[in-house]
Amino acid sequence: MKATDFYYQIEPVIPRRLQIYAKRATAAAKSQEPPATKKSKPLPPEGLLQRNLRSVTPGVKIWIDLDNTPHVPFFIPIIRELERRGHKVVLTARDAFQVCDLAEEKGLSFLRVGRHYGKNPVMKITGLIFRSLQLLPFYLRQRPGLSLSHGARSQNLLSNLLGVPTVLIADYEYAQTAPFTHPRWTIVPDALSPEGLPSKASHVRYYQGIKEDVYAPEFKPASSLMEELGLREDEMIVTVRPPANEAHYYNPESDVLFVELMSRVCQTPGVRAVLLPRNRQQEQSLRTKFPGWFEDARTVIPTRAVDGLDLLWISDLVVSGGGTMNREAAALGIPVYSIFRGKTGAVDLMLERQGRLSMIRDKEEVWSKILFARRDKNRTPDNAPRAALRDIVDHVEDIIRVEHVRPRDKGKARRA
Repeated sequence: MKATDFYYQIEPVIPRRLQIYAKRATAAAKSQEPPATKKSKPLPPEGLLQRNLRSVTPGVKIWIDLDNTPHVPFFIPIIRELERRGHKVVLTARDAFQVCDLAEEKGLSFLRVGRHYGKNPVMKITGLIFRSLQLLPFYLRQRPGLSLSHGARSQNLLSNLLGVPTVLIADYEYAQTAPFTHPRWTIVPDALSPEGLPSKASHVRYYQGIKEDVYAPEFKPASSLMEELGLREDEMIVTVRPPANEAHYYNPESDVLFVELMSRVCQTPGVRAVLLPRNRQQEQSLRTKFPGWFEDARTVIPTRAVDGLDLLWISDLVVSGGGTMNREAAALGIPVYSIFRGKTGAVDLMLERQGRLSMIRDKEEVWSKILFARRDKNRTPDNAPRAALRDIVDHVEDIIRVEHVRPRDKGKARRA
């Protein structure tokens, strides 16, 4: 069942305020001209820089909602850069997957709000609305001028109702957007086109590279993870991320490929798998259905939230049914194979064309295409700065000026 279909079934019980917002949003959408079919050109970096030098950007309060595990490392450099430029950042985090554990480990100050409600569409919509209500006291205390996320639907819903400008950073054009949660602005990699994005074409901004380029240059390998996980230097390490079977884009074909891969790993001498289930429920299900995977510690599951880049760096290859881990491996130059069988996004197609990621499309390719080979782990990671971080923060500041966001301290502003 699509989210939009479900909305029309529960529309009579949706609060009156939401119905009013929906009618206004629908009327506004109908009054707009059809979106452009051609991608609008992003402002060149030098143009943004010159514009910043001529303009005064107020120091505003920006609310970031951490909704999924990859958002934690992604937003850390963005938070630091926004604060360096004079803005104040306040954080909330959803108690789902390992978001809060990782945020605490990274030393972030945040308010824990809400949880995950599973894959049932009724519970998804109910949880979306309920978490929005849970976020309301935080908003009333903080009064942020701008909402920023990488897909936090509850934050977008509440911010839209309260008239707070919403900015969504996204990298997958086929993600569904629930009713009332469309962001006003969307920032995406320049590999994407505006078609299918939740903001109108004039409110889409583009950055160079992929989102993992924001934080990959800061990576410094840790030396203790091999020992912590009980891994040996003479073993081939395959890091595996199961498919997201609770996501709206889930395709059961991904699980077929995942099971085939694990069968191959467990049949191959000298190979160990580090498995990263998405939650405790998925871990328990896999242990119950496939006990042979875990005999003689052939498959290891970390007991805590580990740094994803550290884990990838000690791996010889990576196979994932999701998106972020694949692109993190590509950003680090580690061999990576995708068993994701939903609609392939433009970013993954770009990485495949560049030879930085291989798509696995059937069980035969699990055996013929995935290369089990040791890689040189003595080289140093590429820490050269990349354009993605600068582009994203420049776009956020440009949006602040366009939206005339109220400064957090009246009369105080700073020059970029």
